[in-house]
This record gives sequence, structure tokens and C-alpha cells, in this order.
Amino acid sequence: MRPKPFPVIDMVETGKNIMRLREERGMTVRDLQAYFGFEEPQAIYKWQRGKSLPTVDNLYALGALLDMPMEDILVPANAKSNIITLEQQEETCCSNHFEPRCFGRGRNRRTLQPFLLMQCA
Repeated sequence: MRPKPFPVIDMVETGKNIMRLREERGMTVRDLQAYFGFEEPQAIYKWQRGKSLPTVDNLYALGALLDMPMEDILVPANAKSNIITLEQQEETCCSNHFEPRCFGRGRNRRTLQPFLLMQCA
């Protein structure tokens, strides 16, 4: 079986693309904020800086607002450095080093103990 590339989204370039598309249409961040019904514009600034991506429903709505398919908003990452093949995934999957006893307890991320391979061996 021929390995199939696993697509990866370049968050920073996607953010730049969102900003470019918004500006080309003469829209402000506040315009997008009002369209999405956000109380604050921080989510849109995070999208534009590549700190986060819109949820699927917000991406769909953004595509409708910009009159373009969602795929044209997203920017794929560099194929050479960021695409993982299924063959590579099979080789590294399911390592016995990641047993539940190797991780700290608790629901809060701040209370989790760091993973230490030597403690698990």
C-alpha cells in the first residue's frame, strides 16, 4: 500500500490568509466580531495571529461571509516538513512507554506530574 500523506494546516499562514481576505473585502475585526456575535474580538485576533483556528461551524460561516469555500481559507503546511505518512504512524504508534501509570493523576493540567520515562521503566 502506498503511504497517503496526512494533511496539516499551517495556523500562522491561515491566520494571515484570514486577515488578507477580510481586508480585501473592506471588513474590520469589529465587523467579524459583530457577524459572529462575539462579545470581544480576541478570538478573531487569535485566528489572525495563528494562535488558534476557527471552529468548524465558524469556519463554515466565515466561508459564507467571504463567499468562498472553507478549503480556500485554510492554508496547508509545507509538505516536506509537516506531512506524516500512514506508514510512519504505524511504526511509532502504541508505544508501551505511554502506560497510564506513567502519568500524574487529577483532572487539572497543572496538577499532572510530568512524564518521566525512567519512572515508568
